[in-house]
Amino acid sequence: MMQNNVEEQDYNTKFNKDTWIKIFKFMGPLKKYAILGVVFVILIAAMDAVFPLMDRFVIDKIITNDEGIVIRDNIHLLKWYAGVYGVFAILQAFFIYMFIKNAGTIEVELSYSLRKAAFEKLQSLSFSYFNKTPVGWIMARLTSDARRLSEIISWGLIDLSWGFMMMVFISGVMFAINPQLALITLAVVPLLAVVSIYFRKLILKLYREVRKINSKITGSFNEGISGAKTTKTLVLEEKNLNEFDRLTQSMRGKSVKAQVFSSLFFPLVMTLGTFGTALALYYGGNAFVIGVISLGTLQLFIRYSTQFFEPILQLARILAELQQAQASAERIMSLIETDPDIVDGDEIVKQYGDFLNFNEENWEPLVGNIDFENITFRYSEEGETILDDFNLSVNAGETIALVGETGAGKSTIVNLVCRFFEPTEGRILIDGKDYRERSLGWLHSNLGYVLQSPHLFSGTIMENIRYGRLDATDDEVIEAAKLVDAHEFITHFEDGYLTDVGEGGGRLSTGQKQLISFARAILADPAILVLDEATSSIDTETEKKVQSALNTLLEGRTSFIIAHRLSTIVNADQIIVLRKGKILEQGTHDELIENGKYYYSLYTNQFVEEKTQSLGY
Repeated sequence: MMQNNVEEQDYNTKFNKDTWIKIFKFMGPLKKYAILGVVFVILIAAMDAVFPLMDRFVIDKIITNDEGIVIRDNIHLLKWYAGVYGVFAILQAFFIYMFIKNAGTIEVELSYSLRKAAFEKLQSLSFSYFNKTPVGWIMARLTSDARRLSEIISWGLIDLSWGFMMMVFISGVMFAINPQLALITLAVVPLLAVVSIYFRKLILKLYREVRKINSKITGSFNEGISGAKTTKTLVLEEKNLNEFDRLTQSMRGKSVKAQVFSSLFFPLVMTLGTFGTALALYYGGNAFVIGVISLGTLQLFIRYSTQFFEPILQLARILAELQQAQASAERIMSLIETDPDIVDGDEIVKQYGDFLNFNEENWEPLVGNIDFENITFRYSEEGETILDDFNLSVNAGETIALVGETGAGKSTIVNLVCRFFEPTEGRILIDGKDYRERSLGWLHSNLGYVLQSPHLFSGTIMENIRYGRLDATDDEVIEAAKLVDAHEFITHFEDGYLTDVGEGGGRLSTGQKQLISFARAILADPAILVLDEATSSIDTETEKKVQSALNTLLEGRTSFIIAHRLSTIVNADQIIVLRKGKILEQGTHDELIENGKYYYSLYTNQFVEEKTQSLGY
């Protein structure tokens, strides 16, 4: 498994309120559920504070008198007390039900909103983002990070409201009844605050490191699964296992360390809370003995001291979880806020629409004249120059074949035509106008791209061909398949056009997948067509079927063919031979053969090789 050189972004080590402000913007549509959730947890906290007061009343007014002597004549009143207590318990159960319902709704809807926003951003990001960002890292943001964040916000923050209001109600009642004893009972709170701040910073740092490693592990999963065949053929199982073990060991070490500090944090909070209860018991007990407070009040302070520090323990847990949530929030927002390298200007968007909302009524027809004017291109500011002062004029309907060794600039040229990248210097004109003065949507809707290894989506053959034009009828899909001689093999399947292709088209052969991709391109009817070595993975028999369909497909379209088999481009209008980003030769097949230079050498050598293979030598 190859180690990816891209590193996970390092984030701020402090609590980042800006990140949380951005996340809470996604809570806007969920405001009703959040308000209801908070209202119900406040009611739950109020009920939790009321029960000890009820106990104080029954102890001081029903069971005993002011001197602490049991009043036997009031025993019958306990039945009424039990009834009232039961009503309050049912009411609290209802409040808990409503709290859970609203918190659950927030969790589901927030996770949906975050994933939708992230996936929508992925649709707008430039090709360069996917070139440099591992799939596994993107998947980690859309899955585990979104899930973790929505869980902690929906439940944690509402629990936080409960804990805070619980402490407010309890401390308020305690100070109202006996301020001195309240101060003694809560004397450990400042120390709790110091401990919490220290552990919060430490745990946050550790969980950030854990999430970084988790991204790498997800990326390793993706590479391991997608590259399983290569792994088997190169016998890389042990090497991959060792690299994966190194990542998981690192994550385990960081996770264990984070859990150790979390496990130290909670017992410390519990211990300090127990000291508060002990102080209430000692000083309250003395006060009761000398007659300063009643037995009911003593019971109230002991119970409140326990209840007060339980929310603190919950707050400590929530704060620890928020450390994890901030790491997830930062990662998701880093994706959502990533700016595409290639964007349309405001005026262009206003006239032509954005990548999701097209103003097709304003789109000019695309004829297909393309001009490269003094194009220089580098993939980064300080990177290697791929094209240097490149010039080329292509008339509408011409077929341009690009030939050259690896790194000559063939793929770069078609990527520039498709505006997956833009020129570092110079400009590209389509129908006489700089294509940056028109929208990406306008260009891409007129573009067809067939890859060497075509990608099929999970679903049926019918659905995959229809992706070329979503409003196509079944008859139009079938007609497109017939044009590339795909109809015959499709109808041999038991389910015909409704055959499931499997993930990535895994249930079909390479040739069958390629024919389906050609049918998809024909159905799309693009003005500009790019074939990226589209026949290099097809056997000779299948190539013969495709070649006649290609002639029909190419007719009347401006086409660029990255050629591996030179025999497939002999009819091209122009053959461009590239070397190190410059045009070495240019002309028709016959002209270049007649010149007897580099192309002649390539063609004759490949022709001899193919003939030798066909004869079995």
